[in-house]
Amino acid sequence: MDTPLSTIAVVGLGTMGAGIADVLARAGREVIGIDISDTAAAQAVAALEASTARAVARERITEEERQDVLARFRTYSDLQAAAEADLVIEVVPESYEAKQEVFRALDGIVRPDAILATGTNALSVTRLAADSAHPERVLGLHFFAPVQAMKLVEVVSSVLTDPRAVDTVTRLAQDLGKEPVAVGDRAGFIADGLLFGYLNQAAAMYEAKYASREDIDAAMKLGCGLPMGPLALLDLIGVDTARTVLEAMYAASHDRLHAPAPILKQLSEAGLTGRKAGRGFYTYAAPGSGEVVRDALTPLTSAGAGAGRAVSSVGVAGSGTMASGIAEVFAKAGYAVVLAARSQEKADTAKARIATSLARSVTKGRMTAEARDTTLALITPAGSLDAFAEVDLAVEAVAEDLTVKQELFARLDKICKPGAVLATTTSSLPVIACARATARPQDVVGMHFFNPAPAMKLVEIVRTVLTGDDVHATVREVTARIRKHPVDCGDRAGFIVNALLFPYLNNAIKMVEEHYATLDDIDAAMKLGGGYPMGPFELLDVVGLDVSLAIERVLHREFRDPGLAPAPLLEHLVAAGCLGRKTGRGFREYARR
Repeated sequence: MDTPLSTIAVVGLGTMGAGIADVLARAGREVIGIDISDTAAAQAVAALEASTARAVARERITEEERQDVLARFRTYSDLQAAAEADLVIEVVPESYEAKQEVFRALDGIVRPDAILATGTNALSVTRLAADSAHPERVLGLHFFAPVQAMKLVEVVSSVLTDPRAVDTVTRLAQDLGKEPVAVGDRAGFIADGLLFGYLNQAAAMYEAKYASREDIDAAMKLGCGLPMGPLALLDLIGVDTARTVLEAMYAASHDRLHAPAPILKQLSEAGLTGRKAGRGFYTYAAPGSGEVVRDALTPLTSAGAGAGRAVSSVGVAGSGTMASGIAEVFAKAGYAVVLAARSQEKADTAKARIATSLARSVTKGRMTAEARDTTLALITPAGSLDAFAEVDLAVEAVAEDLTVKQELFARLDKICKPGAVLATTTSSLPVIACARATARPQDVVGMHFFNPAPAMKLVEIVRTVLTGDDVHATVREVTARIRKHPVDCGDRAGFIVNALLFPYLNNAIKMVEEHYATLDDIDAAMKLGGGYPMGPFELLDVVGLDVSLAIERVLHREFRDPGLAPAPLLEHLVAAGCLGRKTGRGFREYARR
């Protein structure tokens, strides 16, 4: 089991199998591709021909090297072709029956020292191994699509797996230029174990008509920096595959977050399984195409245009980083801005922070000195909310404390002129509670900016049941004018982004609590396997563990789902004063500045 793996058989030449074969052949391995479908085999060969032709065109390999790669990949329709393989990787459909049939047949075909790997991302490796004549040589080798680009490979051991087999395939993964992470056998392993719960919640959010599919996907891409929105990703993975993974996860965890959203069953049984079928959550130009085309659910770009109130001046209440960032955004867009703080000194300090930010933009060539001066001239610092008397839009960005916000809105109600729109930037508190502190709840709306406001493109626009249509239209128009992307959602805890992000972060903490994986392995898995810009523990430490805990508590209180209860480890760290980067210690320790 510790011999070099020079000849490798790949059983199942769908998208994943073909990708694995491509990577192996390019790495100098002899690859035996096996599929009962001649069409699938031909498509796998064509895919390798196309990918290597692109590599030649980009001068990454020579034509001679390309021909060598192509010669190393041979396809067959019979499992007997695997007889001389050192390693067999099965990538057949996610079904115990299908996989067990392959493993039973391989027991009578391959050499006793050959390693058998399953490419499952959901099923029990232990169960598959136990059904084999040689369970010690069975393990999981979970690649991520697209295989050529994604660096992560999860090497999955069962309690029966020989450590030498694990070492051998780990070295193979490294030789392929991948980052192997060793994990135990549980549904979803690390990356999918965290990813699919998040995808499931996004599907449920869409099914509940809380937000449109476009807004859910845009929110997670722009608010979290993810490469794809969750619904588009479900279509890419396959709605039926996602449902299978979630069923396996729920069977193991009995966590409601893993119970497949009913819409996944409905779409699967209707044959609307995503890109491969040409239709899933979205409609595509053709089966297998990634081009989204308009359908009956596609929103009209002109919806709500021209129905808002005129806005020429904006008041921003607060003196912190978020308030100064929001003031900067409005001033850059040409709005006259009143920046009000609890004292003139705090307001002047906030404007000075904006001046520093604009100076950096000038230094980096992102704006001219003249534009900087024009922007700064539009900002008037004030030591009292009384300066908001004539603003058309008042935006509060004060402490995330409901009592503080309600008191502020009660004052705005008395100060601001009739017809002024009153907006809160809260990320977790009920907007309606702020609205009810005024005598004009129809004028109150949520405008949730993301930090840092000058850089982040997303604004969640939160309507309460009392928000006027013209107020909603106004903030959408203003959001477009300040060059941000508006997404609409209702007034419930977490809105879109935090309601999907923080349960995922909480589940990552639980994974560490259960000693399933380390902080580093989990962070690496989500960055390398999911394309996340930061791992969950990196992000938690940046956000602040106290802030994260507060949001988790709000979500748990709102939805009353046991699975949303804050992880005890998070509560313990906050109680100990370990709040993340700002205190020098959170899940990790940081050098003091």
